[in-house]
Amino acid sequence: MTTSSASSSDLLDQDVIEGQSGYTKSFLNLYDLAVFRGTAPLCWRCPPATSRQMYDTCVGAEHLEIGVGTGYLLDHARFPVPDPRITLADLNPNSLAHTAHRLRRYDVRTVRANVLEPLPVPEKSFDSVGMSYLLHCVPGSLKEKGIALAHAAAAVRPGGVVFGATVLSGGVPVTFAGRRMMEWLNKQGVFHNEQDTYEDLRDQLGTHFDRYQLTVRGCVGIWRAWTAS
Repeated sequence: MTTSSASSSDLLDQDVIEGQSGYTKSFLNLYDLAVFRGTAPLCWRCPPATSRQMYDTCVGAEHLEIGVGTGYLLDHARFPVPDPRITLADLNPNSLAHTAHRLRRYDVRTVRANVLEPLPVPEKSFDSVGMSYLLHCVPGSLKEKGIALAHAAAAVRPGGVVFGATVLSGGVPVTFAGRRMMEWLNKQGVFHNEQDTYEDLRDQLGTHFDRYQLTVRGCVGIWRAWTAS
């Protein structure tokens, strides 16, 4: 009889699968209220207006959204053209279906994808890539899951922008309520940001992009990053 142990990459993949499994159809109906009216402004001190302003200034005519949630931010975004083409990439089929239906007034495609692996989309084909409230849900430290930024960078055209936001646990001000909520979400396996620091996010952006802007609102790191022209 032989036995085998799971490799660290296998365990990481399993954590990714388990982490997105909570996005059921019923939960998605409550997501906007729980996140954009609940944890984001009350625990992370980052109001939805901040995220919406980021989308208004960054989305392009050909946009890729990685980790789509419910599509709240895309639904409210002001695109530079009346008929943008949007590709939704997520591991969870419920999130993809929910968001595609919400954005049905646009030209929308969906692909199932794990952000820790190369994305199943054409390289250098998008004007913009959004990654909002995604990285803190991905297992590993930012030094490990920073590969997701590299995959996003590969998808945009030269000079294209990758933007997003993530809840950080270090190097940023975290309120008492925020820290307690963060600890609970990590214990539940919803968050994986116990090692996520401002410094590591800054380093990963510097590694994978030609230039970037990184700001903090509450304990949320908000970035805009550009590939070389």
